[in-house]
Amino acid sequence: MHRPRTCAAGSSAAASAAYRSGSSLFDMLFGRDHDFSNKAGVVHSEVLLPDGAPEQWREREQLWNDVEAAEIRKDAQLAREVEFVILREMPEADGIALARDFVQREFVDVGMVADLNVHWDIGADGLAKPHAHVMLIRD
Repeated sequence: MHRPRTCAAGSSAAASAAYRSGSSLFDMLFGRDHDFSNKAGVVHSEVLLPDGAPEQWREREQLWNDVEAAEIRKDAQLAREVEFVILREMPEADGIALARDFVQREFVDVGMVADLNVHWDIGADGLAKPHAHVMLIRD
């Protein structure tokens, strides 16, 4: 029996990527759509590739389904995740640019594929709670 591998807290990589990006992705591992397109607060979403990575991986669905298909260990960690805050005092465009530059310099330039998603939610205090989620794999 094929046992699904997990990413983060027990979900597939495609499900995790769909949630973080606020999008709908078809998950070949489970044979179903993960639709989080109604998720509020996602203001920027992109896949950043290092030199030499397959260009088709810019498409999030292709990337995460390829990652899941390539791994044979059922207990494999398919991605690492980094989450970081962005100063709420920053304008949204500056926060996105800062997050993108940081991810490019610290992860992509050293050979990692990065699925970057910037969220500009509202916190419990009623103020902006900007932060970024980055799912990472080695090319």
